[in-house]
Amino acid sequence: MKSTLENLKEAFAGESQAVQKYHAFAEKAERDGFVNIAQLFRTAAAAEHIHALERFKAMDGIGSTAENLQAALEEETRASEVVYPPMLKQAEVDGHKAGRMFGYTVEAETSHVRLYQMAWEAVENEKDLTETDFYLCPICGYIETGKPTDACPICGTKPNKFTKV
Repeated sequence: MKSTLENLKEAFAGESQAVQKYHAFAEKAERDGFVNIAQLFRTAAAAEHIHALERFKAMDGIGSTAENLQAALEEETRASEVVYPPMLKQAEVDGHKAGRMFGYTVEAETSHVRLYQMAWEAVENEKDLTETDFYLCPICGYIETGKPTDACPICGTKPNKFTKV
């Protein structure tokens, strides 16, 4: 029998994946002209987000801002250095189109590490980040501080395609 903590971790992972799947399903339904079904998927995704957040809280997954930044820093570093490089290599060996995506992800995660490091240092000095807007590349997930004026340094997406978050 699994422990409650193991059950919480499994439930959190499942609910988190459902959020992303339902958002993807909503986008597809909308492209296909089913706007109300898209709204159903978005609402279900919001419900699953509530479930995931409650499981995460029950696991004591949320600490201080400094602790949360440290956790994010460790996770993004692990993703960029340990998780994605072998996936990229295998996709390249297989000649699979996922290779480009994994390559983008390695670079984007590395850029996220720099941002989290900057934020962590600010919090350690009892300061917030300097006020700025964050813009997201919709192709590779690169985050730009301030309005982008150049193409994405990872995938080359034009600056006008970035979305302000």
